[in-house]
Amino acid sequence: MAGWNADTAAGSPGTGAVTLVEGSSFCISSPNGDMDPALPHGLFVRDTRIISSWSLTVNELPLEPLVAGMEEPYRAQFVCRVPRTDGHADSPLIVERLREVGAGMLEQITIRNYSLEPFPCAIRLNAGADFADLFEVKEARIQRRWDESRHPEGGSLLIRAAWEDVRKGVDIEAAGAVVEAGSLTYRTVVAPHGHWTTTLTVVPTVEGKRPATLFTRANEDGLSPRDRRRQEWVAKIPAVRMGNRSVERTLQRSYDDLGALRIEDPDHPERVVVAAGAPWFMTLFGRDSLWASEMALPVDPSLALGTLKTLADRQGIVVDPLSEEEPGKILHEVRLDVTSGLALGGKSAYYGSIDATPLFVNTIGALSRWGFAADTIATLLPHADRALAWIHDYGDKDGDGFVEYERLNDRGLINQGWKDSWDGINFADGTLAEPPIALCEVQAYVYIAYLSRAWIAYDAGDEPLAAELAENAARLKKQFNEQFWLPDRGYYAIALDGKKRQVNACASNMGHCLWMGIVDTDKAPLVAERLMSPEMFSGWGVRTLATDMGAYNPASYHNGSVWPHDNAIIATGLLRYGFVAEAQRIATALFEAAEYFNGRLPELFCGFSREEVPQPVPYPTACSPQAWAATTPIHLVMSLLRYDAHVSRGGLWMDPVVPESFGDLHISNAPTGRGPITIDVTGSMAKVRGLPEGLTFQHGHRPWMSELVEQARLSREARQDG
Repeated sequence: MAGWNADTAAGSPGTGAVTLVEGSSFCISSPNGDMDPALPHGLFVRDTRIISSWSLTVNELPLEPLVAGMEEPYRAQFVCRVPRTDGHADSPLIVERLREVGAGMLEQITIRNYSLEPFPCAIRLNAGADFADLFEVKEARIQRRWDESRHPEGGSLLIRAAWEDVRKGVDIEAAGAVVEAGSLTYRTVVAPHGHWTTTLTVVPTVEGKRPATLFTRANEDGLSPRDRRRQEWVAKIPAVRMGNRSVERTLQRSYDDLGALRIEDPDHPERVVVAAGAPWFMTLFGRDSLWASEMALPVDPSLALGTLKTLADRQGIVVDPLSEEEPGKILHEVRLDVTSGLALGGKSAYYGSIDATPLFVNTIGALSRWGFAADTIATLLPHADRALAWIHDYGDKDGDGFVEYERLNDRGLINQGWKDSWDGINFADGTLAEPPIALCEVQAYVYIAYLSRAWIAYDAGDEPLAAELAENAARLKKQFNEQFWLPDRGYYAIALDGKKRQVNACASNMGHCLWMGIVDTDKAPLVAERLMSPEMFSGWGVRTLATDMGAYNPASYHNGSVWPHDNAIIATGLLRYGFVAEAQRIATALFEAAEYFNGRLPELFCGFSREEVPQPVPYPTACSPQAWAATTPIHLVMSLLRYDAHVSRGGLWMDPVVPESFGDLHISNAPTGRGPITIDVTGSMAKVRGLPEGLTFQHGHRPWMSELVEQARLSREARQDG
């Protein structure tokens, strides 16, 4: 996820905070709907907090929250009551706030009077805007002070601000309100058993201009633009029914969240990419967006295509120590409207990721199987080759055969793999590893990058390139198993440090190596055993770090917590090596954990043992919704179906090992690149209906990339011998 150096921290938004998200906009508030400027609350559009304070009172009394519910990721209803001042417990005044987030915010306020008498009400909304950059809010250190002016104009409050040569603003429209510089007030008398309602709209401005797409109310059919966007998404993706309604509910929540996390490339609005997660990462991330889009391939392959094209456009060109850009490198994150001095590396695009570049090539390889036209994939191949050149020229700076990282300036990330907290890579005794650091999973990603590009080369008839890359992969696998394996401990080192010492902590990273296939077959049983040991498996999932390690802390970000996406990758790796029961155990545990989070798996949760604490413990500042957590349930089910496609080979593969507790499975409208299909699964039996011409259903696992490359190599040698 995003960068956590020693001097950065995301403050907690408070117990019961509600996060709404739509595209790159999001809103964080307390359970009664108010936004407190002293907390990381607010309405954020394009990485700027356009509303920092938003509090509603009735007769000068704050609202007491009763419940906050979300039917969609972008809409919430807050039900509150107005406390009494006469000592009685029950209040006759109920306040409902229906809020919707998009390119701004829409809020409908309704007051219901359940008494027998008319009730005079002064409804006052205090509003403020500090136009703080997202990083300022996230790190609780707002540095800039804008020159601000407020202008009541009819039924609107216009807030304008300037800082150096930047001009921003926000319009709060409240028809019927008495508007003052800092507040909007309505006065009414609510009839006995009657109600009163009004609607406010918040719209940002930049350099005096409103967004091209205004935040509009619902149309005549009652649907807002957000509803219509969601409907179009739902019509496009598979529909799933399962015998286990809890699992089905979690899958549906994943679909909804993934849909809400879709954002458009500002330079190419027709491209849709996946934002990393709310609240702090509603933008394109290299690693996160690639993982999420690859895990969502069976749902919507176009997300991967949009993500790849957008990252390709921003692929590194020059050497820039400040942003850590290098030729061929794939970026870590790009920010839409953040002041450069506050962003990682001091620029809007930051490249401090060691794994995004090989993952970029891997995702191209995965996408090539899903039926896109050959010329579509061909446009990405020069970028794949530039990425491979970066691996050779910059990723492996010392020429030892492994890709390692060391930040190029003191404003960049200390650690640049997915465990990018400042203390995320350590030895068994808790000592921090010193750079340059070669992570075990990164070598696995590079291994598959070589094989993916080799297979595409074989498929296109470029046998010399394919043979060269296949040889690179074989050499890397051999070297990896020799230098990362810890024979006395029975698992792989998490990394090699700057002195080429094995960083011997027992960590979840080695599970990624299983999925990529870089693990030698004789070592896989020991890896599986260690991953599922009591020290690693909490009962809710595999921990990031074992409990017997010096740095273990169940309530840490990367040193003992449980990350759903990490577990989904591990489960897929276990399945690859035949450890079905272990993969089923992880999947079942995660779906059970999701129930405690209302069907939405968060970015991470704490690693306390299930025997110690009988429910998963939330991590206070976890992102939710978050892209690869949203795709985790989808990926788990598809992995347990052992469902995959390779359209160019005319095949669709499935070999279900879904846990019995999940029940029967029915999927309609599943994409294949050539048309939708319907899948029915009962136990280990799968039926496919509607297969397009040229595709056949095969019971078994799709040949792994290593197997495809080996088959192509043997075929080439046979032709040469002939």
